[in-house]
Amino acid sequence: MQPVITAFADSPDRGRGFARDMRVRWALAEVGQAYDVRLLSFAEMKEAVHPTVHPFGQIPTFEADGAALFETGAIILHIAERHAGLLPADSSARARVISWMFAAVGTVEPVIVEREAAGHAERDSPWYAQRLPIIDNRIRNRLADLSTALGEADWLVGDFSAADVLMIDALRRLHGSDLLSEFPGLARYVSRGEERPAFRAAFDAQWAVYQAKLAREARPG
Repeated sequence: MQPVITAFADSPDRGRGFARDMRVRWALAEVGQAYDVRLLSFAEMKEAVHPTVHPFGQIPTFEADGAALFETGAIILHIAERHAGLLPADSSARARVISWMFAAVGTVEPVIVEREAAGHAERDSPWYAQRLPIIDNRIRNRLADLSTALGEADWLVGDFSAADVLMIDALRRLHGSDLLSEFPGLARYVSRGEERPAFRAAFDAQWAVYQAKLAREARPG
């Protein structure tokens, strides 16, 4: 039986590919693994059944061959360990890829998400104008270090890997700000990822969910 992932039935990003099932879809597309999707409403994410897989009642989750996983880093590592194409065979390079996977979700992404959260929840607060430059400078520090580490390479560790799936997906969340453009090498890195056929397949799959929602809403009655 092929894997089943969960995703938003009504994604708040309007199909722009920022919901975190995007990175799982991308990893599965890279390794050529078909999958099924169970779409959940916000209410269903908190009901009794879903939190048995994801204790925090979020998406995505991943179920296959008796494994029931949450957290995208863990899901993508699981996929990469079971399919060729996202982890190098060399043990040293493999360890470096896994280190970069942790860096993407643990070091780079959190401050980017903090910026998003502040924009949603604090934009009308009197302190927002002072807080945003502080967050942006923290992001710049992360991007400067990442840019130095990437250098002129196409990908983080040799060939394209699971680390690039997670890192590029995290950096994509800066679209709409000018921060990424301050680091042309990183902007090109993100563009290379977005040009991959597997990325386009994943994006189109997520976009189709949103289009189906709009079609349902447009039906009379």
